[in-house]
Amino acid sequence: MRKISCLVVILGLFMACQNKPSQRIIAESSGNLNELNVIVENEDWNGKLGEHIRDVFAADFKGLPQQEPQFNLRQIPPEIFTGFARKNRIFIKFENTRQPQVQRLVDSFAQPQVGYLFGANSTTAFDSLLRANANRIINDLQATEIKERQRRIAKSLKDDQAIRDEFNISLNLPTAYRYAKTEDNFIWLRKDIKHGSMELTIYEVPAQSIEKNDSILKNIIQVRDSIGKVKIPGPTEESFMSTEKAYAPYLFETKIDGKFAYEVKGTWEVKGFFMGGPFLTYAVKNTTDNTYLMLEGFVFKPSASKRTQMIEVEAILRSAQFIK
Repeated sequence: MRKISCLVVILGLFMACQNKPSQRIIAESSGNLNELNVIVENEDWNGKLGEHIRDVFAADFKGLPQQEPQFNLRQIPPEIFTGFARKNRIFIKFENTRQPQVQRLVDSFAQPQVGYLFGANSTTAFDSLLRANANRIINDLQATEIKERQRRIAKSLKDDQAIRDEFNISLNLPTAYRYAKTEDNFIWLRKDIKHGSMELTIYEVPAQSIEKNDSILKNIIQVRDSIGKVKIPGPTEESFMSTEKAYAPYLFETKIDGKFAYEVKGTWEVKGFFMGGPFLTYAVKNTTDNTYLMLEGFVFKPSASKRTQMIEVEAILRSAQFIK
């Protein structure tokens, strides 16, 4: 009788295991930031389709003083898209299908991972899909890379108590940054890099200074230039940071911690001295006290790539959270 009971228990456990849904083990994704795998046939990559792909995904990264692509593209033939090649964090894949289609793929081969499958039966059809979906897909892939940078930053954070006390927000800062200036309604942080530096500033302004008329971009530039003249001196007497007028900045609308914000990308210069580089500004509307929280970052790295640094700046500024 005891043997029969044991047999029943064993059979029960076996059946339970059989009925339990199998859990797929997914490897951790990898890859350099903003490196986009493109899975497409060699013939297509070297032809018109490849040109269209490069036009869309290797277009200039907005807000830089020199040309840099928004993604580094790495073409992979479909037959080689196996094993480790599938672990890249972001990818786009092109397949021949009877009907045009675009599918978003999440964690298909690794985690976290975002990919897009384009299906069509001609170069013209592929081009139409690319043009129609480019902005949405690019924004999604860039957001994925920002999240990855934030994940890496979160492994070792600097104390942000001074920021919490002054502005009632938290900010995920890498430990490499230091406080360069802490004043009433103004904090300036700096990170030294090879042949340059990365800077972050935080301050508040009345909502009226941004919304006084319909020229939102002009108003934001006036605000940041007024702060730069008073708070951010240059290396020589009477020199100071200002927005470069030769290049028109970009203006977007976005959200930071669920709050409406204006996003401005452009280039800065030092009046009275030969210095300059890219900047990123978020003017975050705080309806509680009718102000805008100004989160800014700018990079000085002459004669060198600045895209990676600006991605870090965006990842930091977008981590801002208002303390309830």
